[in-house]
Amino acid sequence: MTEAADPIIRVRDVTVQFGATKVLNGLDLDVRRGEILGFVGPSGAGKSVLTRTIIGLVPKLSGSIEVFGIDLDKAGKAERRGVERRWGILFQQGALFSSLTVRQNIQFPVREYLKLSQRLLDEITIAKLVMVGLKPDVIDRYPSELSGGMIKRVALARALALDPELVFLDEPTSGLDPIGAGDFDELVRTLQRTLGLTVFMVTHDLDSLHTACDRIAVLGDGKVIAAGTIADMQASQHPWLRSYFHGKRARAVVGSP
Repeated sequence: MTEAADPIIRVRDVTVQFGATKVLNGLDLDVRRGEILGFVGPSGAGKSVLTRTIIGLVPKLSGSIEVFGIDLDKAGKAERRGVERRWGILFQQGALFSSLTVRQNIQFPVREYLKLSQRLLDEITIAKLVMVGLKPDVIDRYPSELSGGMIKRVALARALALDPELVFLDEPTSGLDPIGAGDFDELVRTLQRTLGLTVFMVTHDLDSLHTACDRIAVLGDGKVIAAGTIADMQASQHPWLRSYFHGKRARAVVGSP
């Protein structure tokens, strides 16, 4: 079986409407096992809406969504909970609970699914902090005491707390300076390789697409208008893709005149 035939996420003909506006309109998308898929598109096009629809925060009008081969509409409560146990989510800006410490934030999803001793919870927390490049001494700080980059890393540690197979990243480098964003991309790539993660990354960061993503899917007019490698995107003659990948902030194509 090829990777292409083994999608972790399979979205078919999904439509999401807010008021009179169809944000997603018959969208199809596969996210393959073990890849980092970058999901891009114009501002306000509905990139984050798709993530929220897949995880069940936004209702859809029609279509089907399968994760790990399970149709989420047909899954019972226990089966749905089992699927959710296998994914982790990093929301835009980190979305840490401001009234909870780093320790409490990271342990929150673990407590929801598992009954573990405090000692074991603390061991898991420290292991995840080290995994994302933070020192254990931040464990009792509050989000207000952390830098933007540290918040993103704590949020990633929380997303990894249950050892998921699939991770959703919503604009993970937004608000970070170029060095911090580059470090975060490298971290995500390293974790994907070492843990065998599948990553669905909503982003507008061209550097992330170049350095972290195996494939890219482009959202336009409510549908995926292109999917492929960065080279495929750069070769496309679609007007928005040409503007995005060859505009003033785009990287030069290696080997081009």
